Amino acid sequence: MKFEIIGGKTLKGEVKISGAKNNALKILASSLLFKNPIIIKNVPYIEDVFRMNELLKLLGVQISNPKKNTFILDSRNVKNFILDDKIAKRLRASIVVVGPLVGRFKKAVFPYPGGCVIGKRPIDIFLNSWKKLGINILEKNDLFTLKADKLDGTEIIFRVASVTATETILMTALMARGKTIIWNPAIEPEVLALIDFLKQSGAKIFVEKSKIEILGRNGKLLEFKKPFEIIPDRIEAGSFLILGSLLAENLKILNCNPQHLMSLVGILEEAGVEIKRGKNFFELKKPKMLKSVNVKTAEYPGFPTDLQAPLTVLLTQADGHSTVFETIYEGRLNYIEDLNRMGAKIFMCDPHRIIVFGKTPLRGRQIESPDLRAGLAFVIAALISSGKSIIENIYQIDRGYEGIDLKLQKLGLNIKRIV
Repeated sequence: MKFEIIGGKTLKGEVKISGAKNNALKILASSLLFKNPIIIKNVPYIEDVFRMNELLKLLGVQISNPKKNTFILDSRNVKNFILDDKIAKRLRASIVVVGPLVGRFKKAVFPYPGGCVIGKRPIDIFLNSWKKLGINILEKNDLFTLKADKLDGTEIIFRVASVTATETILMTALMARGKTIIWNPAIEPEVLALIDFLKQSGAKIFVEKSKIEILGRNGKLLEFKKPFEIIPDRIEAGSFLILGSLLAENLKILNCNPQHLMSLVGILEEAGVEIKRGKNFFELKKPKMLKSVNVKTAEYPGFPTDLQAPLTVLLTQADGHSTVFETIYEGRLNYIEDLNRMGAKIFMCDPHRIIVFGKTPLRGRQIESPDLRAGLAFVIAALISSGKSIIENIYQIDRGYEGIDLKLQKLGLNIKRIV
């Protein structure tokens, strides 16, 4: 499938933000820690969720979908501890499943996790942490076998704060004996939402800015108490803030948490965008002129790396030159070559820094989505371009954005899904 986009139109109306991909995937994986079925609401219908559910079903989790965006997961009959090779290699978040799996069964087998072109990232932080908890690891041909006689609480120090590692090791440690302390953890909203869910079901987890303490349950499973609602997707909300800053006559973004996006709000306001915000909404329109700003990605509450590519598109329309410093992932600036082919003037200083010269008109062309976040950046670029664009490999976009084409159509933009 592809997106065909005719650019140059303005947008207006309201858009409702879906549940957060990076919260939903971890909550789904945590179902393995429960002795009774769990109920999850506001789960986005996206490809990564579908793959996660397929992975869990093959382990033996029974999953039903009684109404839209609600799932019931029952792991009482799970006996399999081997992740499906084909699915796991398509899903970076598959490694999260290993945490509760090895915590529950003290063994797990999984391949090197995949996802997209930036998907095969180092997993040393996971492996070293599991070893500290008492897990033996055998690696052969990108296949990892984890086994342990027992899991013992310990102190784990992350060299860099990692969201996925924090969540995965936290769920492993929950099944260990004694207390585990994770120093320098990630404290993103999605991490805190996972902790809230586990705590409401009996887990004892204590969060401070520099550490997370987990009191192990020595293999005792959690008991589900009440339905949990996935938090709003701050990356989707941020993407619509950026798009609205470029094209909106008036845009209201509903079902979001503005407090999760204050770093982006500060950047956009510095660029000249006036943003009204309430308890669960944003309202904005495009300014007469966008001013250049300098941006540096950082762990939460800093500017998120997942919004770096969409914001770079906005900076091509700002007067003056801007700098973007990507501090989180190697290779996450490789998409700029395609933006330059569309008419942008972006100079790469090194693998982590670029200079964006604006304002430059963009023109439509045929491009391929390299990954989830750059894919949506290409959609935004196509929408502000003159002429027609074709975006291929939109599976990458569907991995993380629920019905993005339908939401954009509702706002009056010219985008359609074609074969």
